[in-house]
Amino acid sequence: MVKQIRINRRKRTVSLLDYGAGNVRSVRNAITANGYEIEDITDPSQIDHAKVIIFPGVGSYRSAMNVLREKGYVEPLRRYLKDGSRPYLGICLGMQTLFQSSEEAPDGHDTMEGLGIIPGDVIKFDETKMTVPHIGWNGRVHHQDSPVFKYVNEEEDVYFVHSYYAPIVDENKDWVLTITDYGGERFISSIQQGSIVACQFHPEKSGKTGLNFIKGFLESVENGTLTTAKPLHIEPSKKTQLVKRVVVALDVRQNDHGDLVVTKGDQYDVRENEKEGVVAGRGGVRNLGKPVSLAKRYYDEGADEISFLNITSFRHGVIEDMPMLQVLEEASRSIFVPLTVGGGIRSYTDPDSGKTWDALEVASRYFRAGADKISIGSDTVDAAEAFISSGGVKTGKTSIETISHHYGDQAVVISIDPKRVYLAKKEDCANPRHVVVELEDSQAGPNGEKFCWYQCTVKGGREARDICAVTVAKAAEALGAGEIMLNCIDMDGQCNGYDHALMKAVSDAVRIPVIASSGAGKEQHFVNVFTATNVQAALAAGMFHRKEVEIESVKKHMKENGIPSRTHS
Repeated sequence: MVKQIRINRRKRTVSLLDYGAGNVRSVRNAITANGYEIEDITDPSQIDHAKVIIFPGVGSYRSAMNVLREKGYVEPLRRYLKDGSRPYLGICLGMQTLFQSSEEAPDGHDTMEGLGIIPGDVIKFDETKMTVPHIGWNGRVHHQDSPVFKYVNEEEDVYFVHSYYAPIVDENKDWVLTITDYGGERFISSIQQGSIVACQFHPEKSGKTGLNFIKGFLESVENGTLTTAKPLHIEPSKKTQLVKRVVVALDVRQNDHGDLVVTKGDQYDVRENEKEGVVAGRGGVRNLGKPVSLAKRYYDEGADEISFLNITSFRHGVIEDMPMLQVLEEASRSIFVPLTVGGGIRSYTDPDSGKTWDALEVASRYFRAGADKISIGSDTVDAAEAFISSGGVKTGKTSIETISHHYGDQAVVISIDPKRVYLAKKEDCANPRHVVVELEDSQAGPNGEKFCWYQCTVKGGREARDICAVTVAKAAEALGAGEIMLNCIDMDGQCNGYDHALMKAVSDAVRIPVIASSGAGKEQHFVNVFTATNVQAALAAGMFHRKEVEIESVKKHMKENGIPSRTHS
């Protein structure tokens, strides 16, 4: 009898180039989810000896190249990539830095030099022609048949978040693996030549599709097929399309027993009231479930993004907010779509130690825990008021400016919490900070008022400011915000649909993406807001938490009404 010997083949270790910016935790989790071990590159000499490198560039191009130079990584990377024979996967900035230069340069410079591996320059999308950044799920047109896409169907969308892109030119067309269309521009969404692969999209945020892309890359490195990519016949008329996003929000706070729970407000009041059978006084905090398990459920059901909004009152600050940081860390292990976190992202001083933490340090802690974007609320109104009072002078010190400078505009979401101030006539308001909006008959005020302006609030809606949502949105855009989460106190928890007048006024006034929030109660509300306004995403909470409406049914209804949505994979 011949004794069988079982050979346990160990998978190759991946060398990860984490230069210390943004959320790299999700890339780590995506690699380990595919069964591979990771070795961190902490010294330039490790690049020369690496078997396969993954470079997940997150943040701004200028920050990435500055850090690569400071750490002495530039020349070793150029040597590693020189003849194209050594496996490399660059993600987002990990692709952009391969080009000769980028317009995302330090102040006072037109361009910044890159690694110079691929001919061509990285340039910015034209903000006069399209909404910038390009955020969301879009498709790909393949120029090569590559083993990295072995487990990915061509119709599956992937997640993008960027303001700069690499155009196709004669000198780099042989590098093109896939192209994508946005706002009338056709850009390189992935490249391959030999063993060098890179993508503008984020596979670690593209759900199961992205995990399968990483699987295809690493598996082809293992079995020696990576270099077998072949050119495809290209249909010039074939185009891709950015879909509308369905975002799920989880309002997280401590209940009366100290547990972190998902709750939901009724016009921002998160405690149970007479609708839930409370006879007298205030009830307990609504408990709709545990944050991580609920978020995982929504990921499995097809949510395009998930937002954690920490509405706990902070006595010290989020640096000490270990429960919320642990929620992010745990969620990012099994959720591979974008995660936004908001609440307490500001500068503050610890009353016990006297140590001051600036907003960038606070945001960095959230990014390292697993957040892809951070949401700034009350601090946005303060910054907008100061910006307008100064005549439009940027200080470079606001939360929006410092975080966007380091991590890029696309990493900064501003959250606006306005409420209506009704007017009988448009002429009743002469304040230049108040943009007056005309209301539909069905949305008229309690005394039949047909006009209103949207007054911004801070501190969870408890304090009103003499400035409107449109004015704050425009100021925040000028300061460097990349996206707006637009709430409405009047519509919150009412399940009567979004405030179209507000959504249209703001989305028409800015060139950055707007997420509609507050008021969704059924599938048609998503169709209505996407049809009537220019918002790129719509957010809901309570109707999903209570299982009154399923995410899949929302997307199905959108498609039936001609609104593009991502097919769940």
